[in-house]
Amino acid sequence: MRKIHKTYYRCDPADRLVISQMEGLTLAYHRPSGATHILAAPMPEILAALREAPTDMAGLIARLELAHDIAPDNDAMASITARLSELEEAGLVWRA
Repeated sequence: MRKIHKTYYRCDPADRLVISQMEGLTLAYHRPSGATHILAAPMPEILAALREAPTDMAGLIARLELAHDIAPDNDAMASITARLSELEEAGLVWRA
């Protein structure tokens, strides 16, 4: 029987990733790399959900639903998956 592994995602703790609001923009300063990223929704919300603890996609969706009243329809799932991938490419999220 083949074992199925869930993919878990995590992000840096608050002392390594500083999130700020400035003139309607969300900025994320990543201290280890020295890079500042401009984030669009739902990226800040994803990072906030991942700060609680590493989680898989189902757990992430559940956290976002609870905190931000996001319904898990196909459009929301596709958007969250795409933004999570972009955060991973930027080095702000990684697979645990």
